[in-house]
Amino acid sequence: MENKGRPKNFMKTLGRIIKDLFSFYPTLLPITLLFIVINAVVTSIPAIFQQKIISLIETVYKEGNWDAVSSDILRLVGILLVFYTISLICAYCYNMNMATITQGSLKKYRQKMFNHMQDLPIAFFDRNKTGDIMSHYTNDIDAMRQFISICIPQAISSLITVITVVSIMLYYSLWLSLLVVLGSFIMLRIVKVIGGKSSHYFVRQQEELARSEGFIQEMMNGQKVIKVFNHEEKSIQDFDRYNDELFRVSNEANRYSNVIMPILNNIGNILYVLVAIVGGALLAFHVPNISISGLGLSIAIVIPFLNMTKQFAGVVGQISSEVNAVVMGVAGANRVYQMIDEEVEEDEGKVVLVNCSHEGERLVESKKRTELWAWKSILPDGSISLKELKGDMELKGVDFSYDGKRQILKNIDVFARPGEKVAFVGATGAGKTTITNLLNRFYDIQRGEIIYDGINIRDIAISDLRRSIAVILQDTVLFTGTVMENIRYGKLDATDEECIAAAKLAGADDFITRLTKGYDTELSANGGNLSQGQRQLLSIARAAVNDPPVLIMDEATSSIDTRTEAIVQKGMDALMAGRTVFVIAHRLSTVQNSDVIMVLEQGEIIERGSHKDLIAAKGKYYQLYTGAFELE
Repeated sequence: MENKGRPKNFMKTLGRIIKDLFSFYPTLLPITLLFIVINAVVTSIPAIFQQKIISLIETVYKEGNWDAVSSDILRLVGILLVFYTISLICAYCYNMNMATITQGSLKKYRQKMFNHMQDLPIAFFDRNKTGDIMSHYTNDIDAMRQFISICIPQAISSLITVITVVSIMLYYSLWLSLLVVLGSFIMLRIVKVIGGKSSHYFVRQQEELARSEGFIQEMMNGQKVIKVFNHEEKSIQDFDRYNDELFRVSNEANRYSNVIMPILNNIGNILYVLVAIVGGALLAFHVPNISISGLGLSIAIVIPFLNMTKQFAGVVGQISSEVNAVVMGVAGANRVYQMIDEEVEEDEGKVVLVNCSHEGERLVESKKRTELWAWKSILPDGSISLKELKGDMELKGVDFSYDGKRQILKNIDVFARPGEKVAFVGATGAGKTTITNLLNRFYDIQRGEIIYDGINIRDIAISDLRRSIAVILQDTVLFTGTVMENIRYGKLDATDEECIAAAKLAGADDFITRLTKGYDTELSANGGNLSQGQRQLLSIARAAVNDPPVLIMDEATSSIDTRTEAIVQKGMDALMAGRTVFVIAHRLSTVQNSDVIMVLEQGEIIERGSHKDLIAAKGKYYQLYTGAFELE
């Protein structure tokens, strides 16, 4: 039966954490562990000195000769002080080092997750809520922090302490040792039963916390929609459902967790009393003592044994108190590793994009930015081939499905010659946006080919493919920073002059110069201090500064009012001039000047041609155009 108290792959994940820690700190970690071991041993052996001191005091009591033993007692006390000083130094060193190891390791884990996240396919973000992904960086990392900084040192310290104390116990008395071991077995059994239930709920708590945070994130992003439809009460009810479940599992987890320590403490106290009674009985009835040392049982042994019993029970209790932190830490690490292990975008492309220049009629690669680009590939014979980037796009017999079940695109054939404008129209869900997503390889097709300048896009390195294609989306995304920085996002090495020229081309310069600080105006909350139209103009300027040969416009002007559209249309025409352009149309009036218009219905192209030809054919496009100027 599966142990529900543990996360999946518990031992495998635990081993992976340890392996990572050693790889992060191959020198510092072993030194720190050595400090922990020394500290644990040193704090466990005072019982030996205590026994010797009591034994010497017994001699004084019987013989009345203090001078004979005073120097020995002072020597033992001095040695004890030395040991406690060593313990203090080791404790200080390992705690300081563990702080560095913990925070450094968490930094590396966050770095690993974030770097890996940049290489994940869009499909990963489609199937995971933003809040749930954020939970990896917050809750899961925090659980790992507690595990690394507290649980690992305490686990090692407890293990060494148990081994040392048991060895000393056996050295002095087998009978009393057996009694302590029996009591410890009972304590550990309780830890397994109650702690197992507690751990199960702590793992559930981690999962429910991620769900709750995902829901909160979603509600924060959708506040306008919630208020528009007066769904505040519905949102509260939904949140209460998540919150109630989080409360339920957290309550169960902490109920079981809180009851362990009182039970163990009392069992430890009972064990202490039993050792005192049995030790006294052994002394009273002169029962022969069995020990490694061969020493006879005496009051000088029983008193230190009582202290060791208390120490031993305390260690067992300490271990039990860390069980849940260990389980939560490993569960958090398991979720972190799941994200790190997510499959990245498949990129087998070898063809790269390079700057080039003309030497006569011959293309040569250039290390400087020339604004002339070429596809560079290495031929089988080892020679290098350069093919000028022109923006010729073709889809041949393309089939596509997001989930492998429902077909979204069926046998799509599209070609766009350099400088042509191709428009896609059709009802919502017809597959228009899907086609443009495939051009960028946000998703891979199941059948067919997509050819770019005569090269299959699967043979082109993904980063180079996307560098050559600019996308203007309906939903604008702006980043925290200045207006200038957001425009420069399209080309990170663009000068201020290039950014301003791009803004003028897009028709954005007029409103930008009227902002408080012009191009230095700070944007935040996805440009919340700008209108929707202004945000869209910035995204168009961002695409313009990239100066790509291929441009995709996914209903780019749908959120701009008619007056603003008229302002930006001139800039849009200038931006599209000489480029291969794919347009997803919201207003049919915006695609009349397209070289070819594709009409999609249920994932298939049912009509194609110029505006004039399609009107003359009086088919689906004619019905859409004459029935409504905007597609719903």
